[in-house]
Amino acid sequence: MALELQQVTKVVSGKTHIKETSLTLETGHFNVLLGETGAGKTSLIKLMAGLDKLASGTLLMDGEDITELSTQKRQISLVHQFFVNYPHMTVFDNIASPLRVAGMAKSEIAGRVEEAANILKLGPMLKRKPHELSGGQQQRTALARAIAKESRAVFLDEPLANLDYKLREELRELLPELFAGRGAVVVYATSEPEEALLLGGETVLMDDGYVRQFGPTAEIYRNPVTLSAASIFSDPPINHAAVSKAGDRMTMGEVSWTLPASHQAMSDGSYQLAIRPHHVLPLKHEGATVAVTGEIGITELSGSESSAHFMFDDHSWVSLAHGVHPYTRGEDHTFYFNPDECLYFTPDGHQIS
Repeated sequence: MALELQQVTKVVSGKTHIKETSLTLETGHFNVLLGETGAGKTSLIKLMAGLDKLASGTLLMDGEDITELSTQKRQISLVHQFFVNYPHMTVFDNIASPLRVAGMAKSEIAGRVEEAANILKLGPMLKRKPHELSGGQQQRTALARAIAKESRAVFLDEPLANLDYKLREELRELLPELFAGRGAVVVYATSEPEEALLLGGETVLMDDGYVRQFGPTAEIYRNPVTLSAASIFSDPPINHAAVSKAGDRMTMGEVSWTLPASHQAMSDGSYQLAIRPHHVLPLKHEGATVAVTGEIGITELSGSESSAHFMFDDHSWVSLAHGVHPYTRGEDHTFYFNPDECLYFTPDGHQIS
């Protein structure tokens, strides 16, 4: 089973929301749409689900043209970030609702609801109404409805965004197992790079209604084809700076270092350097031969991590380090990075392999 987008676009009141996009999304893994709020993730999901019409292009499901089919005839499920359940129905009836609409026999409905409820640990709650459930239980109900329906495609539009941290962790671990082996194309939208990495599968990097890169999640993270793609796949924002190469040396302002052998074949000239915040650390570490000193700005402690924004040579960079580190706003602090961890791009933002 595969969902294929062929040169699809979406235009609203003369404004292009989805620029020409071609993708093939397959079963067997999560297909993650990753991008900031407003990048076009929900717009693309609505096109695939049949909630919005294409301005141009074609949609195929397992080779069948579904461009003009209604949402119901596409046999899809959609789970939003908001808990969309029928308030007057019990959990059982909420899960069963699409099966009843499809005219399924009562015995089959009962079997499917029971299976989905057991998977999501909702068995004891089947007689309750949504207002009697926690937020996590309400979202489990919505997910159970998607499972019981046995759809050809399941669209999950930031389904964990409104849950607390612990519930998000729990459901995130459960999600890949929920849809494994069910033969559905699963598309999951998120604005969080860490979530994309945890889910694995394939990732579609989106920005301003445009697909910047598509492929195996881990491969995109390691090898973003543009600086824009690297920026989308980094939280906190990726650090970058203008650099210049001469011989085997790379220079960034007043700092210079010897390039690793893997990059010494680059032509001399100007480039853009990018390095992720968790590779810029306040203490010396293995291979960290480059030191940059800057004035500390905003700092933040988050559980077992410390982040610090600092300025050097008119660059605003971020360090993200494990543990609690003492920073004083306004004071200079030295940070270290390993040149092997640097990504290099042309001045217009294309990666140097």
